[in-house]
Amino acid sequence: MLRTGKDYIQSLHDGREVWIDGERVEDVTTHPAFAPIVNVRARIYDLGHEAGTRDLLTYADEESGERCATTSRPPRTREDWKAKRASVDVILDDAGGVVTRVGDETVGEMWSLFDGQDVLNEINPAFSANITSHVRRAQMLDPFHVSANTDPKGNRAKWPQDQDPDVLLHVAGETDNGIIVRGAKFETAAAYANQAFVKPTIGEWNNEVLSDYAVGFLADMGAPGIKHICRSAFGGGRDPEDYPLTSRYDEIDTMIVFDDVEIPWENVFFYRHTKAAAFIRATLHRYSIFPYVQRYLRFADFLLGVAYASTRSTGVTMHQGVREKIAQIACYREGINAHLTAAIELAEPSPAGLLMPSPSMMYTGRVFASTQLPAVMHTVRDLLGCQASLMPSKAMFDSPGAGDWLRKYFTIGEIPAEERRKLFVLARDLLNSDYAGHRLTFQLFAQSPPFSHLLAVYNNYDFSGPLDLVARYSGVADEVRK
Repeated sequence: MLRTGKDYIQSLHDGREVWIDGERVEDVTTHPAFAPIVNVRARIYDLGHEAGTRDLLTYADEESGERCATTSRPPRTREDWKAKRASVDVILDDAGGVVTRVGDETVGEMWSLFDGQDVLNEINPAFSANITSHVRRAQMLDPFHVSANTDPKGNRAKWPQDQDPDVLLHVAGETDNGIIVRGAKFETAAAYANQAFVKPTIGEWNNEVLSDYAVGFLADMGAPGIKHICRSAFGGGRDPEDYPLTSRYDEIDTMIVFDDVEIPWENVFFYRHTKAAAFIRATLHRYSIFPYVQRYLRFADFLLGVAYASTRSTGVTMHQGVREKIAQIACYREGINAHLTAAIELAEPSPAGLLMPSPSMMYTGRVFASTQLPAVMHTVRDLLGCQASLMPSKAMFDSPGAGDWLRKYFTIGEIPAEERRKLFVLARDLLNSDYAGHRLTFQLFAQSPPFSHLLAVYNNYDFSGPLDLVARYSGVADEVRK
């Protein structure tokens, strides 16, 4: 049955061990650091049941007839991708902010491994059956799914065997029921998720064929031995009137400690074979990249909106320099939109019969969105002026004495001070708050660091067209094609 928000919240009452700011969290669904974003995720589940959004967020499964979440549906047609894009837009519209780790942006990583069934069959056909089973399970049950990639790493000049072996997650033993894993991973939203797809970050295996560090599996986030050690919250206790984004959309990052955790065999996707680990690292984002870049588009809409609203209210849009800067932000926004649109129209079949958004469009689109974002944010700061960083609190605007002066100087013509206050606190949360700084860093690294983004472009780009063009007109065709 299609989950409700209540079902999701109840699923988190599983005895999980969560720590934040030195305290053991008794209930992540009510703790002030987690409750706002847990409620956003619960709301997404409820949207699938409401008359106005049900048909956009769900579909009827062809085999079972059950209603299932659009975002968890393995994509096979362009219409599937268009439906996914529309579904995420509905989610973000209802949320009122940018939320990234809510499941749709990570479940696609399992589809990537589903494409590698030939690789898995070489190792053990049971592993191929496992990923097929879990892709179907995610489709039918829509658990809150995250992705655990990044290890603490330790000294990268040394192999883990030459230091504390736990710096990279690895298999520490086997039982009749499964494997025992030890180590740690960093992942946003793990403390309030249901499951995580855990896999290695190593790209080079130094010609190793077998390694205890080459392991991929699905982990229950409430399983015995798993400990969630979280960073401090930005939003806990923040007044939404002063921090409208921070107070609701702080997606808590977690170090997941695997303290000799048993993973059942049916949840193991590959084990010891570096070929499978290399395959998933090379293809990890071929599906999840689309909803990830789609979030850039929504963030760009926020940036463009606050810049245009502010400059128009102060009457400076008459200046050519201001118009040029706003146009630059608009170009950034439409550049992202163009990559997303083209990625669907130029989508390609995958080895397992799914439909991948065009790799060349998506990987270059990610580079475009991520590399341009810092400059665009600074352009918006320039257009807003310094007031976004100097805003007094809502309580000051409401106070009998100081409030009179604030209302006097923040009012512009027919635009009341309260409207401008709301605009500037949103701008501050987008650009200058702790949340804003974290968001910028998150966008830089959430799907691997920038050098990996460029390497993904190189490894997935089809160079045959430019090569054929040069070969045709150079007179050295054979040399060019080598």
